[in-house]
Amino acid sequence: MEKMYTLGIDIGSTTSKCIVLKDGTDILGSSIVIAGTGTHGPQQALAEVYQASGISKEEIAYTVATGYGRKMFEEADDEISELSCHARGVHFVFPEVHTIIDIGGQDAKVLAVNEKGRMTNFLMNDKCAAGTGRFLDVMANILQLKIGDLEVEAAKAEAPVKISNTCTVFAESEVISQLASGVAIPNLVAGICESVAGRVATLAKRIGIKEQVCMSGGVAQNGGVRRAMEKELGVPICYSEMAQLMGALGAALYAYDKATN
Repeated sequence: MEKMYTLGIDIGSTTSKCIVLKDGTDILGSSIVIAGTGTHGPQQALAEVYQASGISKEEIAYTVATGYGRKMFEEADDEISELSCHARGVHFVFPEVHTIIDIGGQDAKVLAVNEKGRMTNFLMNDKCAAGTGRFLDVMANILQLKIGDLEVEAAKAEAPVKISNTCTVFAESEVISQLASGVAIPNLVAGICESVAGRVATLAKRIGIKEQVCMSGGVAQNGGVRRAMEKELGVPICYSEMAQLMGALGAALYAYDKATN
């Protein structure tokens, strides 16, 4: 029987992600490029995933695009909302998950999913940078840290500082004044992680927490935010190193459905 290859591409506001699937079950290759919609990021992500998977463009039976820039990507056979694709991708990796917290570069979403991995409800914050990856980027810059350093610093905190301002611009001033008054960087970083978790946990509580809970999206890679979220919600949180690829995985799975039906 001939093998079937499908491709999912998730074009976000800040990153482009791709996955190539074989027969709807085996991940042959993936790529993550830090450049999103309106850039060369999608093309670079495609080039990298073809190389990683050893599959050529001509061998792909069906391509589904998802994410913020999906409608501008003309090479796809179809496009599906990132909410549905994240639900599908997470269900593939964690079949027992019923609540998905997805924090991306520019927005945060909380999804309720059923036993089949279909989304039944969602809430989204896309009006404000607080509670998103953008907020963490701004704070890391102020503290002259790399994004990857935040988790390490937060783990050293002895007394996390409460960041009271929910607006990124005012929170920035608050962090600068805390720095000036000699607050230790680990305590500030832990406070920043707790601030993001607190914002998104409010969304999650409005939907209703049904275990298991999973975090997906780029911010899920930050252990400081994950730990703060567990504390906020009072439940353990599933995490996969594929957190940033869940949308692309879901898109590749939908592509397989469409190619075989």
